[in-house]
Amino acid sequence: APEPWDMPGYESKVVMAAGAFHLGASIELSADGPIREPYAVWMQGGLTYFTGKMGMLLAAQTMLEDGALNLEN
Repeated sequence: APEPWDMPGYESKVVMAAGAFHLGASIELSADGPIREPYAVWMQGGLTYFTGKMGMLLAAQTMLEDGALNLEN
């Protein structure tokens, strides 16, 4: 499980996430999100808008199927 940590430049603890396909490549998807309401996530990367959007949709679908995301709240 991701572990929040104090990252310079953020007021709250942050969880960082990145793919490991091509480290440092501009096509890599990565995201970071402060651990505080409204729990927004900032995504970077993706070869195109479509591939970035598909990556996020597939991640959300997997989280729903695994019970890590609940649309009822």
